[in-house]
Amino acid sequence: MNQKSKVLLIDVREPHEFKTGHIPTAINIPLSQLNSRVKEISTKNDILLYCRSGMRSKQAAKILKKHGVQKMAHLQGGITAWSGPTKKK
Repeated sequence: MNQKSKVLLIDVREPHEFKTGHIPTAINIPLSQLNSRVKEISTKNDILLYCRSGMRSKQAAKILKKHGVQKMAHLQGGITAWSGPTKKK
């Protein structure tokens, strides 16, 4: 993945987890806030959801689907399976 890709990365972990390390360019919308913040998510891009292990991002995908979002995927294995760069906030 590069900066020019049209993928919106959403980290659904809690803010304290996000600060310890996240995928560069990701935005943090915790699963616990997703229903109330769904309008912040642009559906113009493909969406990639991730969390620590993949369980919360799978739940997040179900929530977004209920809100009509179609073009999305979640990172199986979460950030623990990510071998690319990470950034601390």
